[in-house]
Amino acid sequence: MTSTTAPSGSRIDKFFKITERGSNVGREIRGGLVTFMTMAYIVILNPLILGGTEDVAGNMLDGQQLAAVTGLTAGVMTILFGLVANLPFGLAAGLGINSFLAVSVVGQVTWAEAMGLVVINGLIIVLLSVTKLRELIFNAVPAPLKTAITVGIGLFIAFIGLVDAGFVRSSGAASPPVQLGEGGSVTSIPTVIFVLGLLIMGVLMARKVKGALLIGIVATTVIAIIVEAIFKIGPSFTEDGPNPAGWNLNVPTLPESIVSVPDLGLIGAFSFGSFERIGWLAAIMLIFTLVFTNFFDAVGTLTGLTKEAGLQDETGNFPRRRSALLVEGIGAVAGGATSSSSNTIFIDSAAGVGEGARTGLANVVTGVLFLAAMFFTPLTQVVPLEVAGAALVVVGVLMVSQIRFIDWTEFSVGLPVFLTVVVMPLTYSIANGIGVGFISWVIVRALSGKVREISPLLWIVAAGFLVYFARGPIEALIGA
Repeated sequence: MTSTTAPSGSRIDKFFKITERGSNVGREIRGGLVTFMTMAYIVILNPLILGGTEDVAGNMLDGQQLAAVTGLTAGVMTILFGLVANLPFGLAAGLGINSFLAVSVVGQVTWAEAMGLVVINGLIIVLLSVTKLRELIFNAVPAPLKTAITVGIGLFIAFIGLVDAGFVRSSGAASPPVQLGEGGSVTSIPTVIFVLGLLIMGVLMARKVKGALLIGIVATTVIAIIVEAIFKIGPSFTEDGPNPAGWNLNVPTLPESIVSVPDLGLIGAFSFGSFERIGWLAAIMLIFTLVFTNFFDAVGTLTGLTKEAGLQDETGNFPRRRSALLVEGIGAVAGGATSSSSNTIFIDSAAGVGEGARTGLANVVTGVLFLAAMFFTPLTQVVPLEVAGAALVVVGVLMVSQIRFIDWTEFSVGLPVFLTVVVMPLTYSIANGIGVGFISWVIVRALSGKVREISPLLWIVAAGFLVYFARGPIEALIGA
């Protein structure tokens, strides 16, 4: 038995069920490290999203404080999820919700009040989890839609990787909305580094090299550091304006300093004053949007990741499902309470799963690294987003391969499945893909004579998604 394999009767092995799930300690550590490396950008990106917008009172959140609470909350919640749910999926500030807060919410309320809404959103999700309603909704989802969610997430994270790397960019025109690189060509060195990293990881995966993704990330990062030292490329946004040839977010340079002291002053800086400021109806509509986004993003991500990890049974269920949903809800509460935004399961965890992680031990590794990131923030900026993007594309390929389990011969199944898969990447939202899939499933299946096969709960959820998709006009009516 190798040194990286937990003894069959050891406490660690029994607690995390490492041998039972066909893994070993070394694989879990590698998987946890890879997950952190693909998620570490959130410590930098979250402050840019939340810290760059004034609220209704003209206040802004401090970037250094945001970086500290982002790392703290992600670390604590990821470890808690690993210990309670025993699943290798990291938690951090969800990009959908933090963008929604910055774009749509703080124009109406203060940042403290916006985070109060996030706390309420989390409490509702916890209540739904405790009462088993969240679990019942999960069980009501047909197996083909669960597989479609996995495939859709695979396409989504691959698309994210391509966009983050600049391989796919906005064309700036109505049609086509996106294009290859800049002006239809790959013109930037960072994008070439992405291609190089993708090929390195792809070859290593094809040759079944252990630690393929981790080796690929480290090797490509080293190359990126050398290239930046030679060509002085710089970031994609500078004081002089956009730099299309620059690195997207992280410039891969060795940091001048390694240690920084975290400022946790944002902990507890939330308020429930939004109800008084904008009225109960408007506040409830904002909470409804938060709950729907948070709820179904997490359910969809859990479905896709557990499928990819081989932890689902033939009905699509997975171990400790209720515990996983409950802790994810607590993450939303914790994110609001620390002003880091709702913490949810990250689809980037698929990189760790691709590396072989199968238990919560990987999460302990990822969580500890997030806690360390509070003190070593400069080191989290070394791996460029282009390198992380290459890993996401590789994992996306693995997840999309689940499409082979879908029966395309029945069109009443094929259409909802197809819509679920394509809407996720095209609208940049897991929740949107799930919603379109649910609505089309109940309508097409019902009108095809399959109405008795549809769970009543699925009808209710589909109706809720109709309200969710029509929230703009509803908010306008409320405002009027």
